[in-house]
Amino acid sequence: MKMSLGENFPTPVDLPFNRASFERDFQLDLPDRDPGGPGVWLLLCGQSLLVVEGEDGFCLPEGESRLLTSSVPPLYIGQWQGRPCRLLPVPDSADLPPQLYPQPLRAIEPKISVAMLSMAGVGQMILHWEQNSRRCGTCGEKMVRLPGEWGKECLTCKTHHFPRIHPCVIGLVVKGDEILLARKPEWADGRYSLVAGFVEFGECLEEAMKREVLEETGIAITNIRYLGSQSWPFPSQLMCGFVADYAGGEIELRDNELADAMWCSLDRLPTLPPKRSIARHLIDRAGEFLTA
Repeated sequence: MKMSLGENFPTPVDLPFNRASFERDFQLDLPDRDPGGPGVWLLLCGQSLLVVEGEDGFCLPEGESRLLTSSVPPLYIGQWQGRPCRLLPVPDSADLPPQLYPQPLRAIEPKISVAMLSMAGVGQMILHWEQNSRRCGTCGEKMVRLPGEWGKECLTCKTHHFPRIHPCVIGLVVKGDEILLARKPEWADGRYSLVAGFVEFGECLEEAMKREVLEETGIAITNIRYLGSQSWPFPSQLMCGFVADYAGGEIELRDNELADAMWCSLDRLPTLPPKRSIARHLIDRAGEFLTA
């Protein structure tokens, strides 16, 4: 099954990586509720999902494999199409069997279903938590899972720790009939997106949006309005989307994070992010907010 850039996501809730994208096929569950028995494997190698070819397209592997001899035990994470699904990280250096095909989760045109892509994104977030919660952040000692929780408890100081989701802001800034686009140096040549960044200590989301735009481009904004959000599993963010009006200033790249920034009319847009992202969702809605 192929997800193309023409895929329509009516609201931010419908975007890939949000639960609404996979809830008909996948029901997230807790590791200590593994029902046992055969099931399917969510094999993640870096930022790729390893799949096999089936009659109707790519599907999750099942059965035994030499990859399952990993020193890391598989982790039950829920039910995929009514079958137990177990998560297992695969080293980048692994010699993959020929029947396994890596599918990058950030591909421009993924060849797996939106549901499978989104469920793999959840798997990425779970792996990030598992790999960063082996030791207590308070005393450095070993942690164990809390019964019926994703959280963990330190065996020594008894501190409880829970999965960390990092809030980020991303904003569509409008000025008359133009929008503000920016490009980071590590992105593909010619691709532009929206200004975004992590929320800092003591900030509300609107304050973070105002600061990020000013810090990165020298542009002041006002009338900041929330439009929606998207789970973003690279590695564990929540992207909070806004639209804001231009309030003053000239473009000036101030903090060395951007390679370029510019005002663009909708009839002269550069290469944009894929439609699976909230950045593209906001850009596609720009016509609602422009003024002549």
